[in-house]
Amino acid sequence: MTMTMIQPFAFPTTVGFVDDSADFLANLSLQLDARLAFRFFNSAEHALNAINCAEAQSPSVDRFLSRYHDRTEQSDAQEVIAMRVDAISQQVRNARRFECTSVVVVDYDMPGMNGLEVCRRITHPAVKKIVLTGKADEHLAVKGFNEGIIDRFIRKQDPDAITALNEAIDEMKEAYLRHTQRTVADALALSEYRFLNDPAFAAKAREIFRERDIVEHYLCVGPSGLLMLDGAAVPYLLAVYPEDALRATREIAAELDAPAEFLAELDEHRSVPYFWESDGLFPIGRESWREYMHPAFVVQGQERYTCALIERPPGLDLETVVAYDEYLDRLDRGEHSVGLTHASPTNGLSAT
Repeated sequence: MTMTMIQPFAFPTTVGFVDDSADFLANLSLQLDARLAFRFFNSAEHALNAINCAEAQSPSVDRFLSRYHDRTEQSDAQEVIAMRVDAISQQVRNARRFECTSVVVVDYDMPGMNGLEVCRRITHPAVKKIVLTGKADEHLAVKGFNEGIIDRFIRKQDPDAITALNEAIDEMKEAYLRHTQRTVADALALSEYRFLNDPAFAAKAREIFRERDIVEHYLCVGPSGLLMLDGAAVPYLLAVYPEDALRATREIAAELDAPAEFLAELDEHRSVPYFWESDGLFPIGRESWREYMHPAFVVQGQERYTCALIERPPGLDLETVVAYDEYLDRLDRGEHSVGLTHASPTNGLSAT
């Protein structure tokens, strides 16, 4: 994804490696990012069966879009589509979300089916493909790029092959997210969630991601913002109040006879509310309103956003959410490899 925007949602995905040499894959496993979720295959057919299965695919945009029925114009020529923002945050409850395959790294020279043919038979258009080869043949790369079936080409014998591979994987995972969310991101760009496309907000959000070791996030409502989780699935809520949303919150609270102290907190951008028990509205007769307030900070970008970072926000019922660390542990217990007998690892890539 570009550094000037935040995608509506992001969670770690899995990278598939396909090579007929178990020795090569065993060596490679020691040189990959320790936080990378990956699976090894030494059979092209096994790899395709796993990569093309439903669980390995990204969420369809149809899940977030629906026909808008509450409208006066009934002409089929003016169909209106509604965005279901609430469906975005609900993805966190999908226990198999990390199994989505975003990138496939495949050896070119394999018996029965070469790497280009494997790439050609991957069905999901968003999956990114990297071809590894021990053959110094530029024609392979040209053929793959011309057919639009590969995204990167790396020679195993190059001295910087591992560095190039890790960098390409990171870049391709981001490209996968952009591809799968393009329709959703475009639809949200002109909505009240436009802060996602503000470079100043994006910079602040990424700063929080780094400080809290956030590995996944989802756009949420009530209040608008980002539901974020670290590797252990500890949740954080980054509540975001653009100026119009903060003004609307104040007006509703004033109509509900909120105390002057509460209104002053909003006016002076000292704190913002998270009324999780009352649909985001100031609860009538609530004397203990201060316990629902959270220290605010201001992000000045294309407009002003008054934000709050809330650790372990109540009311979200996230106790059963599967953590990314759990998924990595499961892979480490034997699910990294499909049909492989590992050899003794050595350093470096071998040109096979």
